[in-house]
Amino acid sequence: MEVLILAPQWGFEHLPAEEFIIKIKDAGFDGIDTWMPEDEQERKEFVKLIEQYKLPIVSHQHQAKGNNINEFCRSFEYYLNISMECNPILINSHSGRDYFSLDDQLRVIDVAEEFSVKNNIRVVHETHRGRLGYSPYNAAELFKHRPGMKITADLSHWVCVTESYLEHCPDIVNEALNRAEHMHARVGHTQGPQVPDPRVVEWQQATDIFMNWWERVIDIKRQAGYKTFTITTEFGPPPYMVKLPGTGEPIANQFDINCFMKDIIRNTIV
Repeated sequence: MEVLILAPQWGFEHLPAEEFIIKIKDAGFDGIDTWMPEDEQERKEFVKLIEQYKLPIVSHQHQAKGNNINEFCRSFEYYLNISMECNPILINSHSGRDYFSLDDQLRVIDVAEEFSVKNNIRVVHETHRGRLGYSPYNAAELFKHRPGMKITADLSHWVCVTESYLEHCPDIVNEALNRAEHMHARVGHTQGPQVPDPRVVEWQQATDIFMNWWERVIDIKRQAGYKTFTITTEFGPPPYMVKLPGTGEPIANQFDINCFMKDIIRNTIV
């Protein structure tokens, strides 16, 4: 199985797109994980760059909004269509809201599934705070009602939400790992979705726990006969990244950490 390790554009929006693409290719990343620009002309230019550099991409849908479920679903489908324009491997979606009723959450999943079938594209729901996959227990309820639901496994959010390393819900974790179609390799901790620096000994235990989960996902996909699987090293900028008091400077270099995660994943679990 080929494992593609992608770089997030998140945190580097200030760079021209081509400059960032060259930066990640030079650093040894296989592709990019990002969202499509709102402006139509900017999207066309971005798609040309993706094609020019033959860069695999996971497209990220996070913009959908609405004051009620009907408005949200219309917006959701609009942004899914935009996400398709770059011919992505799959669409990673920030789906719904954590305050939606169960019926409304299921409706969002059904809209994604209908779109997926119609357009022959995988739409996977990220386990993200504030969204319908915000906690393992809410996700378990959705899994029960929608056996075909697939996810982007970002367990850093579950660790933060539950203030635990998920010791109390191993069955739900197993279910999530089996449903993962994409993975965000960010190490969280019980008080936040991102450790300050996974390279230091203080955060070794947390990093080891997450590495074990990621290795299990890779093993599951290999055994299932997947030809390709994607991982994004998704350590983010401030406010995910801790800032030094007084100066406001990030405590570490985001890009260096993501390169470190890329290398340790390749060297140990891929």
